[in-house]
Order: sequence, then C-alpha cells, then structure tokens
Amino acid sequence: MSAPDAVRIARAGLARLMEPSDLTGLALVAVAGPEEAFRLIGARDGKAPAREQQAVAELLEGVAASRAEHRLDAGLERWRPRLPDAAPARDLDTMRRLGGGLLVPEDAGWPGQFDALGLGAPLCLWWRGAVEPAALPPVQDLMAVVGSRDATAYGRQVTSELASALVREAVTVVSGGAYGIDARAHEAALAAFDGLGGPAGTGATATAPGTLPGPCGGRPPTVAVMAGGLDRFYPAGNEDLLRRVAAAGVLLAEVSPGTAPTRWRFLQRNRLIAALCAATVVVEARWRSGALTTAHRAAEMGREVGAVPGSVYSANSAGCHRLLREGAALAVTDAAEALELLGGRPRPSSPTGSPGGERAPAHPLDVAGGGDTAGSREAVRSRDAARPHDGLDIQDLLLLDALPVRSASTPDKLAVVAGLGIGAVLGGLSRLQARGLARRLGDGWQRTRPD
Repeated sequence: MSAPDAVRIARAGLARLMEPSDLTGLALVAVAGPEEAFRLIGARDGKAPAREQQAVAELLEGVAASRAEHRLDAGLERWRPRLPDAAPARDLDTMRRLGGGLLVPEDAGWPGQFDALGLGAPLCLWWRGAVEPAALPPVQDLMAVVGSRDATAYGRQVTSELASALVREAVTVVSGGAYGIDARAHEAALAAFDGLGGPAGTGATATAPGTLPGPCGGRPPTVAVMAGGLDRFYPAGNEDLLRRVAAAGVLLAEVSPGTAPTRWRFLQRNRLIAALCAATVVVEARWRSGALTTAHRAAEMGREVGAVPGSVYSANSAGCHRLLREGAALAVTDAAEALELLGGRPRPSSPTGSPGGERAPAHPLDVAGGGDTAGSREAVRSRDAARPHDGLDIQDLLLLDALPVRSASTPDKLAVVAGLGIGAVLGGLSRLQARGLARRLGDGWQRTRPD
C-alpha cells in the first residue's frame, strides 16, 4: 500500500526544509502529521499554535527540550528561510527522471528497522537504482561493511574477501559510497554478483526498477547510503562505481536532490547505515574514524558489531583495536565469522569464506604490507591529533559547514544554507571567529583555518 500523494509531497517538502535528525522538526511531524507540519511552516510568519508548542515540548522532554534551539518557534525561525527552495513536486519529478523515487514511513515497504532510531528516524528516503527500497531484503540479510577512506592494501584485500563471500551467501552489502573501504566493499559485491550471473557488470540498468532478476532472488548485491542528493554522484572519483551500484542495486539518501554533502550530513548518514543492517563490520578505522560512529550507533541499537584486527603499528587499525578493547565489537577475521554476526546462518560453502576458494590469511598480521606503520604504538594514536572543529556544538558545526572557503557569505544566506535562525548564526559566527575558524570580510563571512 502506498502513501497518499499529499503525504508524499509534504514529506518531500519537509526534507528540503529540515536537516537530518532535526529533533524539533521530527517531533512536530510526530505530533501534527507531515501535512499539517508542512502547512504550519509554510504559513511563513506568526508563532506556532500553543497546542503544538506544548506537544512538541512534551515529546522532547528528556531529550533536549531544555535547550532554546529545540523550541518549536526556534525551529520555525530556521526552517522558514528555506521555503523559497521548497519545491517537492519538482524534487519528486527529478528523482522519477533519474529512475528513482521517494519512500515514506506511510508506505508498506518502509524498512521497519528504522524504528530503532526512535524520534531520530528519517522523514523519508530518496532512492535511485534498479531495486526499490521496498524490495530490500529483511534486516537479517543486510550487513554494513565500513572503514577508512585511506584504506591500506591489507584493508582492501580483507574487504574484497568479506564482501564477495557475503554476496555469495545472499547477503546484501551496505556501505557509504566513499573512497577506501566503502568503495572496495561495493566493488567486490558487484563483482561477485556479476560472477553469479547478475547484471552488475553491464554498467546500465537491465530491467525496470524493482524487478531485478538473477541468482539473488531479486535482492540487490549492494546498497550505498549517501550523504548528499542523489542527482549527482559524490565523491566524483567514484561516479562510475556509483552508477554501477545504481544499475544493480540501490542508492539511498534522506536529503533532497541538489543537497550538498557536509560533515553533519555524513555523520547522520552513518546512523542510517547502522540502523538498516543487522550487523556492522569495521574493516579499518583510525582512532577517531567516522566508521566508529557507525559502529557505536549500531551497538546502541542492539545490533551486532564486528571489527577486523590488524597490525598494532597500523594507524588504520587503531580504531578497530579500540572497539575490540572496549568490548564494543567482536573480532572478525573471515567471512564465516562475519556471517555468525547475523545469526542462524550456515557457514560459507568455501572453507575459507574467500572468493574463488582462495585461502585467506590465517591471521591479519600475516599479511605483508598491512598498512602504514610507526616506530611505536603511541605514534599510532598521535596521528589523529585534535581537530579545529572538536568541541563545537551542533549549531556551530552546521554553520562551519555552511561557510564558504574562497568567497564570503552574508549572515542571511548562511542562515538558509545552514538551516539556522539568524540569531544562532550571529552568535555562532562570533564563537567561530574567536576560535580562528571564521573571519569577516566586509558584509560577509568566510571560513578560515586557525593559526
């Protein structure tokens, strides 16, 4: 059963106005419904009705209701500047032309596993590809394989073996479409699917969306969850790969077409990967890698987490060792152990779990060229030094992402790009300036690097 057109249009419009995980906006939708929420914001002026203000405050109680930016009126102040850009019919038409569409919670095929995110569940899912999200396999047949963008030869090898074996066992590999481990996971999944007779190697969609044939019973070999709009492929260096993912599987995003990926949107994308899958395996991760965010979110939701151990001298494995030491993950050294995270599955037909029956290394430390090394273990952690944006709250982080590097932007324009009220922008600019992250140029502001 599909959602009514009015609901779909309302959620498409709200996705343009609100940033991912905007708790105030999600609370408003929960208490008033998507149509009324979109109408209320579209009124352009005036305060929210007292009933809605009270209901939102009660729903957010214990979450973040005491913070001023979570008041409903503060939400209206940051959403309304974006109204001129809200054209849900246009966005829906754009995705239809690209061979995709919009899935909403009111649709029968909405992935129920997003309920684990509670109030933070996405407003909707934009999709593009050969398989509609409604045709995704059940959660127990979805596994996330994630890791560092600067993957080592060791990490790429292990990822290839894991992803290939998972697809051969009818498990869909989910990742983020980024460089490094993500890209290798998608590539290996597509290659394995192609070897089984699927259309992954054709470079074009072979059938109508939702009717993908082949040895996986119509299931996609891989899913890429993106941080930006699906009208363009990001990063550009992975365009050919992402086109192949769309040809055999599906791309997902909670942000509207035309939306640029930002640091905040990447962080929020990670929670979707974690929620979508029954298990997450981190192949390589630095001490402060974004992949650890995915792992921790998965653990918070009660999902299984695995980490591939590596050399104690490799900075790219420091994050994996951190997960293992903290007890947040189980050690995974081959596909059989990865499949055990899903539970109730037979071991892979190949004794080693490796593609083509090739024997995997007995232990990760036996692999030559296992990543960059340092003269001491302390040097491994020191490579992930403090970053200039450490300690920023959510609003200042959004503002930092919105600041241009080569030009200057006025506070009014920054409010639209960042999705913040003008008061939050002005206050945030002062704080960023004090930290050496922003400077004033005439009537505008520009992003800088601290000395």
